[in-house]
Amino acid sequence: MTAEVTRPVVLLRYLAWLREKTGIGEERLVLPVEITTVAELLSWQVSRGHPFDQAFQKSEAIRVALDRVHAKPGSPIGGAREIAFFPPVTGG
Repeated sequence: MTAEVTRPVVLLRYLAWLREKTGIGEERLVLPVEITTVAELLSWQVSRGHPFDQAFQKSEAIRVALDRVHAKPGSPIGGAREIAFFPPVTGG
């Protein structure tokens, strides 16, 4: 008999133009078990359909923070409780 692993609820935050394109600032959900990296999460967002497919169409231009720490595409999501999506930040 194997114990079923309960996945935590994750807070997804959409910032700047991602909030505008999705129409939401944040949502709470349980991620599918096959999503283990930032890159997989970005691909999954596209697969969710409208409006996420359009917002995440150019996922290479989207930055991600796991629990407020910048993450690269290959970074594992692990036990992150908050995941933020935002455009690249430019400075002057």
